[in-house]
Amino acid sequence: MKISLITKSLLASAMLLGAVSASVTAQAEEKKWTKVTIATEGAYRPYNFTKPDGTLDGYEIELSKYLCDHMKVECTLVATPFDSMIPALNAGKFDAIMAGLTATAKREETIDFSVSYGLTPQTFATLKDSPYAKLPHTGETLFLANEDEATKKAIGEFSTSIEGRTVGVQTASLGLTLLNTYFKDSADIREYKTTEQHDLDLKSGRVDLVVASLAYLADAAKKPGNEDIVLTGPYFKGGVLGRGVAVGLRKNEPELQKKFSEAIEAAKADGTIKKLSEKWFGFDVTP
Repeated sequence: MKISLITKSLLASAMLLGAVSASVTAQAEEKKWTKVTIATEGAYRPYNFTKPDGTLDGYEIELSKYLCDHMKVECTLVATPFDSMIPALNAGKFDAIMAGLTATAKREETIDFSVSYGLTPQTFATLKDSPYAKLPHTGETLFLANEDEATKKAIGEFSTSIEGRTVGVQTASLGLTLLNTYFKDSADIREYKTTEQHDLDLKSGRVDLVVASLAYLADAAKKPGNEDIVLTGPYFKGGVLGRGVAVGLRKNEPELQKKFSEAIEAAKADGTIKKLSEKWFGFDVTP
């Protein structure tokens, strides 16, 4: 009887170990990425936008093709509203985000990021005949990570200059983080689902200023009908604004994170990021 019980116990242990081994093997197989679904906004030119025929184009669209070829995976791009991207990523609706999404400490509490593939500051825009077309410290770069006395003084002077003004900004964007951190007590913040919507309200006079990345606003000002849009105010970098645009990924996906990061480093090394950024932005955004 004792031998029988021991035998049964050994058999049960062997079966359990076999099940665990099978589970580990299955998980390992699942991590062999051959297909990746990437979410983008399709409305944040020149990072990404939707052409009249419905196809996607822009800096990130071209870069994603390079990255996927380098990773040797089949990629599918899907257009998704920006404000719901991170929850949808964590819900498993896609595998990665390439949508002008900056890696910040706050966002890294929820998701992981690859290394950065673009770094541009946040700044403001208004109309050229506006009294805000030449705000204090226009064209100067303010590094928010330092916040020395000179930087604090400049932020204070800029804050005073936009006191009581209505500023348009995209919901869940880095521009909103900038406003909420430094200017929520001076400016009237109005949120929009897309940057194109706040541009329209700027031109119609419903907001006094808008805030977004330099890359976006510089490109927006070149579009037909936007000739009156001009940049104003400092270029804000670092600190709460993070370390640059990167691929957003779910937590605990180390293999996919490694694949994207290695591919991005290759794109930096061979000049692809420099070439694509100069094509789409007119200047080099290599981090």
